[in-house]
Amino acid sequence: MTAHFPTGHRRRSNSLACSDIDILPDLIEDITGEWHATPKNERVDTKTWIEEEPENTPCEEVITKKPISSSLSVEEGIKMKYFIHKDTNYDFQRQRSESKQRSNSSSTGHIFKSCLGGSVLAIHDAYRRCGVWTSVATSLILGYCIAYGIHLTVKSAQTLYMRLHIPELSYSKLAEAAMDVGPFPRLRKYSKLFRYLVEFTTCVNLFGVCCVYQLIIARIMKELFGSIQNLPYEDLDLLRFYVLILLVPTIVLCMMTRLKHLSPFVVVADLIIVTCAIAMVYYTVKSPPSLSDLPPWKTPMGFLQFCGVFAFSIEGVAMALPIENNMKNPEKFTTVMGVGMSGVVSLSLVFGVLGYWRYGEDSLSPVILNFPPTMFPTILKYSIAVLLFISFANIFWTPFNMVWHYLSRRHTTRFRLWERVYRTIFVIIVTCVAIAFPKLESMMGLLGAFCISSLGFIFPAFIDLLVTWENPGLGKLKWRLWKNILLITIGLVLFFAGTYSNGKELINNL
Repeated sequence: MTAHFPTGHRRRSNSLACSDIDILPDLIEDITGEWHATPKNERVDTKTWIEEEPENTPCEEVITKKPISSSLSVEEGIKMKYFIHKDTNYDFQRQRSESKQRSNSSSTGHIFKSCLGGSVLAIHDAYRRCGVWTSVATSLILGYCIAYGIHLTVKSAQTLYMRLHIPELSYSKLAEAAMDVGPFPRLRKYSKLFRYLVEFTTCVNLFGVCCVYQLIIARIMKELFGSIQNLPYEDLDLLRFYVLILLVPTIVLCMMTRLKHLSPFVVVADLIIVTCAIAMVYYTVKSPPSLSDLPPWKTPMGFLQFCGVFAFSIEGVAMALPIENNMKNPEKFTTVMGVGMSGVVSLSLVFGVLGYWRYGEDSLSPVILNFPPTMFPTILKYSIAVLLFISFANIFWTPFNMVWHYLSRRHTTRFRLWERVYRTIFVIIVTCVAIAFPKLESMMGLLGAFCISSLGFIFPAFIDLLVTWENPGLGKLKWRLWKNILLITIGLVLFFAGTYSNGKELINNL
């Protein structure tokens, strides 16, 4: 049987039929998403192909002549790697599926939806710890830096599309490819390790979002029953009990393996969050306290905790490349990202400044717990709880499938059964973490410092250095080098100092 090669890529050679090759996978997915049968051997998890050599070159020589780096390994010990093409006029947009034609406005909505999550409802507590004007200035600076890190990631990906003649890359495969074809030969053997590090950090971040959602839902449930029984707000043991109550319903919800039925609920959840912001403005304007009474600065520890919480509140850093891969006009991504991120940062300022200004030092978290116990705020509270519960499955789907990609290799039969077993195990792990560390604000700060410092600062700057080191170079006075060193330094400070300060508080509340 002859293998069908994706459009835009050439066959290996005319001198040897591909039906004689044993090393092709049993199914190959081309760039349009269609699967084509080939001789059975082993599955390959990449879409990278080898460019054709001259007509008289034997097929075996093509495979060994230009080894390039990737995740392809075959039985005969041949390692296929990414290959830099001399022709950089490759039109990656034309090679993508026609179904991937999302408009700029739709892509802006996806950026907004991906970055805006329920964790923004608790950001006012970080303002309380840091000081109001310091928090405002830091929000603008960190928001710009994270947006710039996303810009570097997508720009590096689009450069590699043209160099490698491939139409799209995920964040982790971008990291692997950048190190594979980078200017430092000694680092190339660590390309897979770099890929695994990006995947691990992404999984920790998104599973952490699931923990935070459970804690927010549990706090709303606790407020419902606590208002009836006059239970104290800071009863962490009772909060752990409500998290435990969520375990079985969450397991049942996460048995869903298709997300198309959940997508509308995620959109509604974002609309409810925007409604909460409008309600926040109303309650603040209705009876505004004195803004001058709020301290502009508090403590260095509070500042570090704020940086972690704010970084975590921008949840969708790892979603930038999937959104770009589905755009009709990917060259417009920077504009789309700027508009979407401006909306997210603006909403975080609304919740942070107004939440701290209106409710002061005694504010509860999430901020909707401070709303008056009238009909509309009560409906708003429990709507948020239900929609965040449904959004849990949507968030859980991405990191679990990254992990399942590797775990599924351990099983040869009953994949669906084993998938559900592992789904149950991971939901239990997430719930146990939420029970062990019920301090919502410190959990958010730790995840932001540990994960977003890497995904939004360190990794994008390092990838940009690998891609631009030789072409176009470091620029006059090596400005690209110094710019990326500054971004990496900010990420490292946030990583170590933020992780320490928030981790210490989490441990103190065990």
